[in-house]
Amino acid sequence: SKNALWEALLDDRLDVIATDHAPHLLSEKEPPYEKAHAGLPLVQHALPLMLYYQSIGKLSLEKVVEKMSHAVAECFQIKDRGYIREGYYADLVVADLNKPQRVRKENLLYKCGWSPLEGFEMPASISQTMVSGNIVYENGQLYSSHKGKRLAFDRP
Repeated sequence: SKNALWEALLDDRLDVIATDHAPHLLSEKEPPYEKAHAGLPLVQHALPLMLYYQSIGKLSLEKVVEKMSHAVAECFQIKDRGYIREGYYADLVVADLNKPQRVRKENLLYKCGWSPLEGFEMPASISQTMVSGNIVYENGQLYSSHKGKRLAFDRP
């Protein structure tokens, strides 16, 4: 149940918050359940949605950062990522916690062109995203000239 998932997240039985990001067309979601493509397009709104839960007191901001960044890097043993530290890649998101943003079709970056969250007002907005220290998104504009770097893992 939804309550069991929240309990598991809050008492650290769930390691990370993530999305599979399944950007299927609406037409691929229309067949009966057994034949419809699984998953939802959520990667663009995963962090703003967690900031919504933070704003209503369901999660602390520290827990959001831990479960969406630190714990991901630790769980998968991703080298030099997941923290703001000297020598680490600057993969950062700047969120404006005082700038609400309604999810609208015209603001979607998904190629599928829809979101299950359309019409929902997020209490925070993403103003900037950096990948390896390069700005790749700022105030609604994507910059595709900067690419990420291959992940390295600290695994035997």
